[in-house]
Amino acid sequence: MSDESSLDAKYKALRRGLRSRRRDDHALDLFRRIEAELSDVRSVDRMLLELGRCYNPLTDGPIVSLATRREIVESLDAGRPDEARRLLHECLTRYAPPIETSKAPPSDPGELPLPGGSG
Repeated sequence: MSDESSLDAKYKALRRGLRSRRRDDHALDLFRRIEAELSDVRSVDRMLLELGRCYNPLTDGPIVSLATRREIVESLDAGRPDEARRLLHECLTRYAPPIETSKAPPSDPGELPLPGGSG
């Protein structure tokens, strides 16, 4: 049950960061479901396919590329869930960067921060 509550807390924090950009939460819901159901490879594959159809404006491409989807599924099939988790986390970080980096003050008070940039 503690794994479930830690997943809830993780995705709740990510939702707060996305709210200001008016992005849909559907992708976060899918990421959370994938992370909770890593043992069901076919279900994970279907959810990754759906994420591949969703657009990530920060990268100007799909949230999960076809190549990454294949890598994740192959990792799970080969019994390497940690590698699959790492790849999934990389996709999630590109879609919803951590709140700490997005709230960093601009290097110059007159300068506006760019999305995904470090000033």
